[in-house]
Amino acid sequence: MGRLGFKLEAEARGSKARAARFTTLHGEVCTPVFMPVGTQATVKSQTVESLLETGSNVLLANTYHLLLRPGPEVFEKFGGIHRFMNWSRPVLTDSGGFQIFSLPHSRRMDEAGAQFQSYVDGRMILLSPELSIGMQKAIGSDIMMVLDQCIPSTAPKAMALEAMQLTHRWAERSLRARGDSPQSMFGIVQGACFEDLRVQSAEFLTRLPFDGFAIGGLAVGESKQEREDFTELAAGLLPRELPRYLMGVGTPIDILEAVHRGVDMFDCILPSQLAQRGVAFTSRGKLQLRRSVYKFSEDRLDPECDCHTCKSFSRAYLHHLNKTEEVLGWHLLSRHNLAFYHGLMGRIRSSILSDQFLDFYREQRERLVRTDEENPSTPFQGPKPSRSERRLTLGDYEVVRSPKGFSSIRQRSSGEIMHSVNPPDEEARRLYVEPSSFKERLNQSETVVVWDVGLGAAHNAMSAIREVEGLGVSGAVLRIESFEIDLDPLRLAFRNAPRFPHLHHPAPSSILREGRWVRSDGGIEWRLFEGDFLTRLGEAHMPDLIFYDPFSNKTDSGLWTREAFSRLKAVLGDRDVRIMTYSHSTLIRSILLDCGFFVGSGPASGPKASTTVAFNSAGEAFRSGLLLGHDWLDRRSRSDARYPTGLDEAARKEMDDRIRNHPQFRRPV
Repeated sequence: MGRLGFKLEAEARGSKARAARFTTLHGEVCTPVFMPVGTQATVKSQTVESLLETGSNVLLANTYHLLLRPGPEVFEKFGGIHRFMNWSRPVLTDSGGFQIFSLPHSRRMDEAGAQFQSYVDGRMILLSPELSIGMQKAIGSDIMMVLDQCIPSTAPKAMALEAMQLTHRWAERSLRARGDSPQSMFGIVQGACFEDLRVQSAEFLTRLPFDGFAIGGLAVGESKQEREDFTELAAGLLPRELPRYLMGVGTPIDILEAVHRGVDMFDCILPSQLAQRGVAFTSRGKLQLRRSVYKFSEDRLDPECDCHTCKSFSRAYLHHLNKTEEVLGWHLLSRHNLAFYHGLMGRIRSSILSDQFLDFYREQRERLVRTDEENPSTPFQGPKPSRSERRLTLGDYEVVRSPKGFSSIRQRSSGEIMHSVNPPDEEARRLYVEPSSFKERLNQSETVVVWDVGLGAAHNAMSAIREVEGLGVSGAVLRIESFEIDLDPLRLAFRNAPRFPHLHHPAPSSILREGRWVRSDGGIEWRLFEGDFLTRLGEAHMPDLIFYDPFSNKTDSGLWTREAFSRLKAVLGDRDVRIMTYSHSTLIRSILLDCGFFVGSGPASGPKASTTVAFNSAGEAFRSGLLLGHDWLDRRSRSDARYPTGLDEAARKEMDDRIRNHPQFRRPV
C-alpha cells in the first residue's frame, strides 16, 4: 500500500483508464490529476488564490532551482515549502534530474552524482542522490522523486542502458537517504525507446519499496506515436495498486491518450507557457488570441467555462492584452488554461467512474486537436472557405494521409508526394541520417556541415537535428544548410503540426520566422537559403554531407541534369563529401559517374531495392564498400534509359567511354 494509502476506485471497460484516490501529508488527491508546475515555489503569473479558484490541488516544485535559490536554509527556517509559499495542499518535488539534462555542456555526470555550475553564483555543485533527497526533505514536499539520469529518448541503446543502470543505483541511494521521513517517494522508470530496457527498469524498481512510480525519459525527442506506445508499455509493467505518473506531459490530447493507457498523474508547463504566447485551450479547440479576427469579438473566451477569465472578459480585451504584451493577459489566459486542464481531468474522472470513458475519449479526441481555424465560432470576413481550403492546402500543396497512418505533403500540379511510401521520419533516418554516421564524424571533426537540398517539410533536417541531440557529443558543431525555392510545403506542414510530429521542436518555427536557428549551446546551427540551389550554393559553408532530396527528375528536372551535377562537382573541388539521394535510376547514376563522382548503392526504400550514394573523392568511396561494380555496367548497357535526352550518337559514345574508364571500374570493387 505504501505511505499514500492508494485506493483504485474504477477501471474503464475497453480501456486502461482508471480512477483512484490517495492521501498525502497535506490532503487527499483524486486521480487522474494534473499538477501545475511551480518550479520556484510559484506557478508563473498566478497567485495561490487564483490557483485554488482554478481547481489546482497538487503543485510541482523543482529541487534543482530551489537548491540554488533560496536554498535549504530558508526552507528549514520556514518549516518547508507550504508555509513559505502559503500553500496548504500537496506538493510534489522533481529531483532536478531533468534540469541537469537540460544543461548538457554545463555539467558532468558520474556515479557520485551530477556536477554542474550554479547559474546564481557560478559555484560548482555536486547534486548527489543524497543531496537531492536532503533538499526535498528540507522543502517538505508530500511526494519526493528519486534522482535519475535523463537522456534523450532517441539516444543509442548503449547510452540508454548505462543511464538506466545509473538511475537504478541512484534510486537505491535515494531510498536510503529518505530514512524514516514520512514523505512519499516515487521511483522513475527509464530505458528510452527500447522495450527490453523499459521492462528491465520496471522489474528492478518495482522490487523496491516505493510509494508510486513515474515514467521518465519521454517527451524528450521521440515521436508522438513512440511516446504513446512506450507510455502504454511502461504503465502496464507497473503495480496496479500504486499511482503512475507520466513526467512532463503535456497537451490536453496527450493527457487524454495517456489516461487511456493507464496513467494517473501529469505535470506540464504548457498551460502557463502557451498562455504567455496568447494561446488558450477551450472546449471548442485551441485559440490563438493574438489573431486579428478577435480584435472586435465580444464573445467570452469559452462559452462552456465558468472561470474568472471567461466570466469577466471578452476575447477582444484578451486579444488587446496579448498584443500589447501586458502581464495581465498572461495571468488571465494562464488562469483559464489551468481551469480548463483541471476541468478536463474532472470530466475524465467522472466518465471513468460512470463507465462512459470510451465514449468520452472518442468525442474528445476530435475536440482537443481543433484549432481556431477549424472552429465554427471563430469570426471571419467574406465567404467562409472549406475546411480543406483553410487547413489542408496551401498554394500548390496539400496534406495527404497514407493508409499506413502517416501524413505527407503532395504537390497538386504534379501529383508527386514527398516521402510517399514509408513514414517520412523513418525514411529520412534510413536514407540520410544513419548513413551519415554523425557520431563518428563529430568525434573526429570540430564541425560537420550538411547541405540539405530540397528542404520540403524539413523531415531530413529535423531527423539529423534529433539524431545529434541524442548523441550527447560535446565540443563539436553540426551545421545544416537547407536550400528551398518554395517554403509552402513547410508552412503547410507547420500549420498542421499535430499531423507532423517532427515539427514539435523550436527549430522549424525559427527557420520559418528568421531563416536561422542555433541551439542554445551553439552545438547545432541551421540556416535556410531560400531560392534556387544552383544559384545560392556558393553562399553556404562547404559540406561534408549532402542530402539530395528535391522533387524527381520529372518535376524538378533542373536539379537532375548533367549541368547541375557538373556545377556541384566543380564547387566541391577535391573535398571529401558524401552525397545521398533517394533516386536509384540508371540515368542519374550515369550522370553522376559522367561528372566524376564515385557512385554506390544506398539503403533500400520501400519498393526500391536500393537508393544512391555518391562520393566526391576516391578514398572514402573505396573504403565504403558500396560502389557499383561491373555487373551494374552490364545492366546499364542493356538499359534504354541511360542517356540524357538530346544526345547524339557521338555524345552517347563519349559518355559510355568516360563511364567505362572511370577509376571506380578500373580496380576491384
